[in-house]
Amino acid sequence: MTLGGSFALGPWQVHRAGYGAMQLAGDGVFGPPGDRDEALRVLRAAVAAGVDHIDTAQFYGPGTVNQLIREALHPYPDDLAIVSKVGARGDTDPALLRQGIEDNLATLGTHRLAAVNLRITDPSEVPGGQFDAQLAALIKAREDGLIDGIGLSNVSRPHLLRAADQTEIVCVQNLFNLADQRSLDVLTECEARAIAFVPFCPLGLPGEQRHRLLTDPDLATLATLGARLGASPAQLALAWLLDLAPNILLVPGTRTRSHLAENLAAADLKLDDAVRTGLARLGSDRIRRGPRHRAQGA
Repeated sequence: MTLGGSFALGPWQVHRAGYGAMQLAGDGVFGPPGDRDEALRVLRAAVAAGVDHIDTAQFYGPGTVNQLIREALHPYPDDLAIVSKVGARGDTDPALLRQGIEDNLATLGTHRLAAVNLRITDPSEVPGGQFDAQLAALIKAREDGLIDGIGLSNVSRPHLLRAADQTEIVCVQNLFNLADQRSLDVLTECEARAIAFVPFCPLGLPGEQRHRLLTDPDLATLATLGARLGASPAQLALAWLLDLAPNILLVPGTRTRSHLAENLAAADLKLDDAVRTGLARLGSDRIRRGPRHRAQGA
């Protein structure tokens, strides 16, 4: 598998198909996994398959997922980019952001992260002095050698533009999928600036939205289109993202090795024009209907 080729994540060059570790925590992203041994096997299988980009966070568990990553993969391969995030649990004070970075490092057992995303609670807020202070905390962490790159998560285009005026941004992690393309302007800006765009919930929000995306009996369903390529609906939804823009990096999550293999195989699907047209129609129809709610996870 080529895992979709590669793209720059700051100074790192990573495969476009990676792995998001959030689902390794227990239900509600809290506590230990239901099957700890399988969680460890999933992480090892991902790296064995060539995955060199793992997305995580200290608040997954909390601490549980980072502990699993350390147990499964430490000492880490030299080419493994581990990316985390801070700011998602109300820790918006710059000192708390710094502490969050240090907590990630301690639990993972490493001295440096490939990148850390500054997670914004409300992307509709106009970025101002507080945002600048938070960004400064990450800049200081990079200067101190704790992280290689600074990313943003759950942000608007004004957030991205304001941050990019102050420092290099290596990635943006926003909600984006066939069912919710409200961050298209952010993706477009990232592509123009050669910034990696990492969609979270790439198969739709868990629950009703994801179910509808993968099973909706519309004229142009994912199942019908996927059958042309011998692909499942989930694989086609992931392949659509990789086909959409060269700077998209995928980090779909799973708790099982079988689902991991399915996700990674999606990276090598080649879409034809007929499938692209059908997916464009499907996506446009869902945009007209509109998503029901905003993501707060990931």
